[in-house]
Amino acid sequence: MTDNTSPSASASPWRVFKDHCLKGQLAYQVTQAGQVVFYPRVCAPQTGDDLHWRVSKGLGTVYSCTEVMGKDREPYNVSLIDVDEGFRMMSRVDGLAAKDVSIGLRVQLKMDMTHPEDPLPVFVPLQAGHPGPTGATHD
Repeated sequence: MTDNTSPSASASPWRVFKDHCLKGQLAYQVTQAGQVVFYPRVCAPQTGDDLHWRVSKGLGTVYSCTEVMGKDREPYNVSLIDVDEGFRMMSRVDGLAAKDVSIGLRVQLKMDMTHPEDPLPVFVPLQAGHPGPTGATHD
């Protein structure tokens, strides 16, 4: 999905990314040749070419996960998510016990609004028969 907004030329890539998060969107960038770039950057790695913003459909697959144990807190997971548009990002999967997050699990985007001024893209399990973020049913 292409982003139709025109971010200010003076806005940092991080600010543009966070502004999309505030709207519940996971934004990423692409080169003119169509190569996906994620973590937000000023220019394309290796070439320095301009980058263009796109908005993800918010679906992905757990590539790797680990359960983190902390003193005086519940265990939580840190997961690498292969987002369907072709990039991998570090996040977490909510809605399951940390030990139950598994490699290959299909997930969908959910913005964690614990701090409304700084939303955090996290994921939840995509359940068969339930609509994804675009309204399409996934089995």
